[in-house]
This record gives sequence, C-alpha cells and structure tokens, in this order.
Amino acid sequence: MLVGPMGAGKTTVAELLARRWGVAVRDTDADIVAAQGREISDIFVDDGEAVFRALEREAVARALAEHDGVLSLGGGAVLDEGTRALLADHTVVFLQVGLTDAVKRVGLGTSRPLLMGNVRARVKDLLDPRRGGRRGRVAAAGGPGMSGTGPETVLHVAGPAPYDVVVGHGVAERLPGLLGDRAARVALVVPETLRELAGPVREALADAYRPTELVVPDGESAKTVATAAACWETLGEAGFTRSDAVVTFGGGATTDLGGWVAAGWLRGVPVVHVPTTLLAMVDAAVGGKTGVNTAAGKNLVGAFHEPTGVLCDLSLLGTLPRPDLVAGMGEVVKCGFIADPRILELVETTEPASLTADSPVLRELVERSVQVKIDVVVGDLKETAGTAGEGHPGREALNYGHTMGHAIERAERYGVRHGEAVAIGSVFVAELARHAGVLDDTTADRHASAFGRVGLPTGYAGAGYDELRAAMAVDKKSRGDQLRFVVLHDVGDPRVLAGPSEEHLRAAYDAMVARA
Repeated sequence: MLVGPMGAGKTTVAELLARRWGVAVRDTDADIVAAQGREISDIFVDDGEAVFRALEREAVARALAEHDGVLSLGGGAVLDEGTRALLADHTVVFLQVGLTDAVKRVGLGTSRPLLMGNVRARVKDLLDPRRGGRRGRVAAAGGPGMSGTGPETVLHVAGPAPYDVVVGHGVAERLPGLLGDRAARVALVVPETLRELAGPVREALADAYRPTELVVPDGESAKTVATAAACWETLGEAGFTRSDAVVTFGGGATTDLGGWVAAGWLRGVPVVHVPTTLLAMVDAAVGGKTGVNTAAGKNLVGAFHEPTGVLCDLSLLGTLPRPDLVAGMGEVVKCGFIADPRILELVETTEPASLTADSPVLRELVERSVQVKIDVVVGDLKETAGTAGEGHPGREALNYGHTMGHAIERAERYGVRHGEAVAIGSVFVAELARHAGVLDDTTADRHASAFGRVGLPTGYAGAGYDELRAAMAVDKKSRGDQLRFVVLHDVGDPRVLAGPSEEHLRAAYDAMVARA
C-alpha cells in the first residue's frame, strides 16, 4: 500500500513498482469514481466529506479482499480511523513530498476537494508534521518506517541531494549499495579503539573500493583542525580525487570529523556514515552538520555537507558500554519533547533496563528519532528558518537543550558525555521557559522525570553562573550580545526565546544546581 499527501506521486510510483515486480496495480480513488459514476470532487460537494470517507473505507476493504499487488490510496485516506485500522496488518509505505513540489504537482487551480480555497496554505497545513498530520497518523497504522520487526527499515531523506537512512541488525552488506557508483576508492575514518569492530564494514568495502584507513583519536579529542589536516594529507598522498568517497565508522565525534574531512577535500566528496553509538545514530549522522571544536567552543568550525547514505546497524549497540547507551537517550528524549510525544510515552512506560540492542522498543525509538530529525532538516537544512520568537524555529529546534549543554561540555573540558549535557540543558531550558511564563508546570516537571527515568542527570553544579553565561554567549544561536534559546510552549511546540532576562536565567541556573 502506498499512502501520503496529495502530490507525493502515489499513482506514478505504484505503476512503476507494479511494472518492476510484474504484479497488478489498483487505485482506490479510481475504484470510487467507477462505482459512483461521478468525480470525487462532486461527491465532496454533493454529499460531504463524511460520506466520501465511508465510501473510501469500503473501497479499501474491498481492494484488500480482492487485490494482490500494489495498492495506491487517496491523499486523505489515512485521516479516517476506520481506514487506518484496515491498514494495520499490511505493508504500508509513506511517500513524503515537500511543500514547493506538492503545490507544483497539484496546481494552484486544483479541483481537489481538500484544497478548496487557498491551495498553498491548505497544502502546507496538510503537510505540517507539527499538526499531528500524516506521518503520525500513518505510523499508528504500521506506517512509515515504524515496523521494528523486519530485517531493515529505510527512511528516506528528501531534498536536492536525497539519501537513505537504513536501520536494522547486521546490515553492513548494504554499505556498497549506499555508495553505489559514486566512488572508485574509499577512505575509512575509524578511531583506533574501533578498528577491530569495523571488520564487517572493511570486508564489505574490500572487494570494490580498495579502502584506505584514516585512523583517528577516539571521542571529542579527534575533532581538531590538526586531525582533519592529517586526514587531508593522507588523502593527498594516496591521490584521492572527486571520484572517491569517505566512510565514517564511529560515534558522533567521528561522523562530525569525517563529514568535515569529506566536505573540505576537493570542496566536497561523497560521505557515508556508519554510526556505532545510539547518540550518533539519532543525531550526528543525519542532517549534514560537520565540524570540529576550537578553544572558543564546540562545533564552531565546520560546514553543511549531507551524506549520501547512513547505515544504522543496531547490532553495534550491543558492544556499547551501558553509560554510553544511556547517554544516547538524551537526544532521543529531546526528540520526544520537540516533535514526537509517542517517544515520551514509550520512555515513560518501558522498563529502562529492557532498552537493549535487540529491544524492539529501542529500535522504534531510534526510527522515530531519526524521522524527527529528517522532518526538520528537510524543511530547513542550513538553519535559516528560525526567527526571534515567532513561529517554529526550523532546524534550530534540534538544538533544544544544547545552549546550556554545550556550555557544560566546555566547562568540563568535554569530560561529560554529550547526551548527559543535553539532558541537563533541556531541564535547564524547561525551567527557563517556566520562569518566562511560556511553559506550564506539568510539562516543565516532565523533563526531569523523563530524562531521569532513563538514568540521565538532570542537574549540574560543576561551574558557576558567570562561567556558563560567558560560554553560552558564543553559542551559534546567539545574535550579537543577545542570547537565544529554543524553548517549548508545549510538547511538540518549540519556539525561540530571544534575550531572556538575567533574573530568569539565574532562576533556571539555581534550579539546575539544586537538582545536582
């Protein structure tokens, strides 16, 4: 079954799939038109949407009973609870489309019934994931990338340079497919401590790509200009050209460094990330942010350079020390607060000790968190959508908790895990939003309980207010001498708070210290 908003190309893709597989194709909209002898728009106008949804539900049930092949559903089919229930036990693929492409495809003069009035505004409303729209509704019926039981899940990142994120167990053999014909040779960026673990990746590359290993330090200590320069020197000595590529194998620091090496070499060569930590899978590997640290702060030097693929092999999490797995949950819980309440529900109802590498719940958490990041970066790749306190902050929403989190990391000389710092920073910013009068007490208190439930710290007293305040002043979201924070007005409703008062900042700091 293919579902998705109008303009996503369901009919076209269904026909292509059916032709490729040699099976029949069927469209429920066409079935309804044939049965009723009138156009769908006429049914809407004459009888109303409720009558049409009932006809559509019957058409879907009939098609499921009679048809064996590819089935394309109408753009609004999954808005009906009964239709969603019919889809629960079937393979459902969600086709996503950006606003600009959707409007071009449906046309501003469309007669589609759901688009009566201002077409662009209606399409934007239908596509907006923050309005509990299509992706969330389909997921409840076993929709896009939420199965958690098959050998692999493929989450597609749309945009000018689209790529896939593959999630599954033992999926190293998929690596050559992500590289495709983009590379003649490959440089494998891997920390010294993970060289043995990288065996399956090395084997997957060996036959076709003649991999050259770039062995780097472990963790944040690798993210320096000197390390990147050493990698570039090795690529130069090996004669790497634009017909070659980079593969990273490691945690978030390795993907950040390796991505920047790829972005800088010959002004950009392809890169595929194979993240080995939970944190890297749900955060660093997806979205194209690359960079290194300087004495002034974290990730202040870098570039946007999207990968050509990401391979999340969940079996690698079985080798991860438990504290590192727990730290990765900092970014997972953050995604729940900024965009996907189901993540919070799973965290709050699952025994934390059961979240292991082979846990279907952990897999769903990974897939949902990756999808949150995809949804955000597709709409705002280079972090340009945020405004000073008005509307959704775009990609800056992913920095929720990071302003204070990065300041803590710097104060601790990166001796604290990133996910732990994000957890503390998120609780801090929830307190800031509470004192600023934009977040209710229940949601603010939920931060400490959710992060704390999975074993993450929720307070910090290792540095004074003045030191942390100065570190936050060089945060990438700051404008001039004005601090800017991503805060919540509610779960799933992030905004920018610009220039909070010193009184509110100190009150949030005091609450953070009290929780330490």
